[in-house]
Amino acid sequence: MHTSLTCAACGLDHAVDQLQNLCTACGKPLLAGYDLAALRESFTPDAVRRRATRSMWRFADVLPVDDVSDAVSLGEGQTPLLRLERRGAFAEFENLFVKDEAFNPTGSFKARGMAAAVTRAVALGAKVVALPSAGNAAGAATYYANRAGIECYLFMPEDTPPANIIESVVGGANVFLVNGLISDCGKLVKQGCEQFGWFDLSTLKEPFRIEGKKTMGYELAFDMADAAQATQLQLPDVIFYPTGGGTGLIGMWKAFDEMQQLGWIGPERPRMVVVQAENCAPVVRAFEQGADHAEMFANASTVASGLRVPAAVGDFIMLRVLRESNGTALTISDADLLDGVREFATQQGIYACPEGGAVWKAAQHLLKTGWLKPDEKIVLFNTGSGLKYNHLFPVGDLPVLDHTDPNCLDCVGG
Repeated sequence: MHTSLTCAACGLDHAVDQLQNLCTACGKPLLAGYDLAALRESFTPDAVRRRATRSMWRFADVLPVDDVSDAVSLGEGQTPLLRLERRGAFAEFENLFVKDEAFNPTGSFKARGMAAAVTRAVALGAKVVALPSAGNAAGAATYYANRAGIECYLFMPEDTPPANIIESVVGGANVFLVNGLISDCGKLVKQGCEQFGWFDLSTLKEPFRIEGKKTMGYELAFDMADAAQATQLQLPDVIFYPTGGGTGLIGMWKAFDEMQQLGWIGPERPRMVVVQAENCAPVVRAFEQGADHAEMFANASTVASGLRVPAAVGDFIMLRVLRESNGTALTISDADLLDGVREFATQQGIYACPEGGAVWKAAQHLLKTGWLKPDEKIVLFNTGSGLKYNHLFPVGDLPVLDHTDPNCLDCVGG
């Protein structure tokens, strides 16, 4: 169990035994801290490897539970790290991997964050949770709330992908569509929490979604060691991350710091790459301008709903991570990221989400510019399943064969 909740901006401590949202002094995100020195002897890589738990809760020592049996879990985490085959457009990369988060419950990495957040919220007495979502967070919140036996309210832009709306409705969440962006939905959630007493589960507006997401960083160190057939934990040279709210990026950076304090790794860090959509890129713009905060991105639009976040409360942390890691940030057009999905599918057998397509095209671009070297160990994060985005890929007029015609295969070819 964490021993502290500290503001990431002003450093103010907050009580760990009551529900918390943003810092009560400056309104910035809170980060959970653990007594890592006390864990160094018992919480070791070998101890983790011996555990039978097949979920992210194998790292329960640095998650918000006293006992893993208290976790609200659907088996999230332990997703595969796949080495990508050197064929087609992928042939130029010698050590390219994808961490495929589509294998999570509800089909995306959002399951990790919701598992941790709902676990802690329920432990502290929450009965109703609420959040804005333009995509996968909605389904994850619905099903983890159901697993915990609590109620869930969702506010979603009316052009949210149909699959995300359907899975939430089927799950019995209270779903409301909004004629605006996720930021507009967030304003309604804030009002509703004040009016009805819901607990706000918005991205980085409570401390524990980041704790679930950081397990991607812990897992990756084991995955890379396994890929190298080594026992010593390893990190890649570069991580590409599709960035909306940025919880996963921040969480992994936090995990790397914790692992160093635990003695698992040294000071080495991957270069972190933020990838955003061309028409919704507040963090990329702020990074290019040398700013410490990202201004609201006006008229944000992209078919990659997970990237359509015009303003993020954790912007200053993301920018700090990029600079500390000697990383970079870039944008990808909607046309290119959809091409990336097709290339993943046809050349690797992976039906990635558009956000996954974006990181692949970003890696291609940075290899061409020389920012990446062909032999570097590079990890792309595919944050969800392409099945959530079937509406973006119309199949057109497919041929229909008359099975009663003995010559119907003549048009098929060999």
